[in-house]
Amino acid sequence: MINPKIEESWKAVLLDEFQKPYFEKLKIFLLHEQSTQIIYPQNKNIFNAFNYTPFDNVKVVILGQDPYHGAGQAHGLSFSVQEGIANPPSLQNIFKELRDDMHCPPPRNGNLTAWAKQGVFLLNTVLTVRAGEAYSHRNQGWENFTNAIISILSTQKEHLVFILWGAPAATKESLIDTQKHLILKAPHPSPLSSYRGFFGSKPFSKTNEYLTCKGLKPIEWCLD
Repeated sequence: MINPKIEESWKAVLLDEFQKPYFEKLKIFLLHEQSTQIIYPQNKNIFNAFNYTPFDNVKVVILGQDPYHGAGQAHGLSFSVQEGIANPPSLQNIFKELRDDMHCPPPRNGNLTAWAKQGVFLLNTVLTVRAGEAYSHRNQGWENFTNAIISILSTQKEHLVFILWGAPAATKESLIDTQKHLILKAPHPSPLSSYRGFFGSKPFSKTNEYLTCKGLKPIEWCLD
């Protein structure tokens, strides 16, 4: 299963969470699911967000809901898909806003690992899903885990940018110290809500303006 092979700085920060009763129950649930169902992402990729973006390097948090549930899509980074996989509609809209906001050309693929390596923590609130069943692993303990992560980031770090797209992500604002961090909220980039204010929200340029004013290196958002 879920053997948390996780980057060392995150392992130190999250050691207590891994030992809590809810996490033990989550491991039991996932062991059963993996023995009876097809689960995404692959076991080795569940903690990719942590492994590509060490705790000490986090500058931006982009919060998603749960992994894509189609074959070959999810690889542990919110909104990202593996190379060779068609971009889902939400990611297509993210790239449209990226083009309009930062004048970036269309990327060759939807793999966002280059963002993660610069300090963009691409976190889903739920880290696993059954094939073909969106949000099928909610309320099994992942939310406890990711809420703790958001609280730890808020408490232990300064001058982060939290990008919260959609109503579920917006509920996490209460976990974030707004005196220490910037929160950027907008509707979700899905086709159902993107025209209600996601387009034109300029999250990428606003993030870089904030980082720059805090003396931090901005993100190179263009992917190619």
